Amino acid sequence: MDFMSTVKGSLLEGFYPAGWDMAKIDACCEKGVEREEFWNEKFSPIECISINDFDTFMGHEIAMQVKETYEQGRKLAIILPVGPMGMYKWAAYFLNEWKIPCDHVTTFNMDEWADGEGNTLSSDNPASFEYSMKEAFFGKLNSTVPENQRNFATKTNLPTYPEKIAALKAEGAKLVLVYGIGRMCHIAFWEPHFAADYKNEDEWKKAPYCLGAKLHPLTIEQNAITSFKSRTTLVPCRANTIGPALFLQADYAIGGADGALGRGMGWQGMSFLTTLHYGPDIHITSTFIPTLPGKLFYLKELAGPLTAECN
Repeated sequence: MDFMSTVKGSLLEGFYPAGWDMAKIDACCEKGVEREEFWNEKFSPIECISINDFDTFMGHEIAMQVKETYEQGRKLAIILPVGPMGMYKWAAYFLNEWKIPCDHVTTFNMDEWADGEGNTLSSDNPASFEYSMKEAFFGKLNSTVPENQRNFATKTNLPTYPEKIAALKAEGAKLVLVYGIGRMCHIAFWEPHFAADYKNEDEWKKAPYCLGAKLHPLTIEQNAITSFKSRTTLVPCRANTIGPALFLQADYAIGGADGALGRGMGWQGMSFLTTLHYGPDIHITSTFIPTLPGKLFYLKELAGPLTAECN
């Protein structure tokens, strides 16, 4: 007896996106981190024993991208998440120690809480991603990213991302994607149920962004747990977000899966293993991640097989 044998007629019937093959997802949860044929040859999962290792390793990887492009005399366009967050203090630490300036860096925050019209939280709201980035990263750098080179996903600025990124790449900039993986396997806030709005994969891949996107209920609850101290009533139900036309053109991707809660509990194991093993499918956004070159840092306890353990 399990989900598949009891879902019919339950409150969860029709709750997950229609394109999800739950039996295939369940099979992914039986696996570890062994390579799949569809992975990019330069994509690697990196095991981290502790959250301290995770934050340090991922922060170092981000800092190395800034350092290497600086030393190459090359511009860096970098798409940044709010979640995970612990790596930013280490990225700032390494860059400060190495005395690397960030004048060559242009940042693009991948998403932001919004209402149905795409209006976002004010930048001084502690829940806003702009506020969080200033506190976690920009404010910790001795030679920080110039303010006019920091982009946030507001109603007016997000639509300029495609043109700005294209112009930077035309100048030889490297595009780096930094990301987390949502409970619903979203990248940024590009949710799996968005796939229903597109005729095919090619059309889906051309989508650059969405304003006032409707978030899945599990995304709301994930963020209530991770960012709002369980207070669901504080979490906006919509967001502005970049789409696959932007994040899939990355030259390099740095990911993080740190959704373990201790005592055997966690919210991200299934999402992590589905990302690795399901195979590219527009109904599960994160399944395209292994097709990109880069590193995906993960906490050891998220690796499969995932088995029941009452807590």
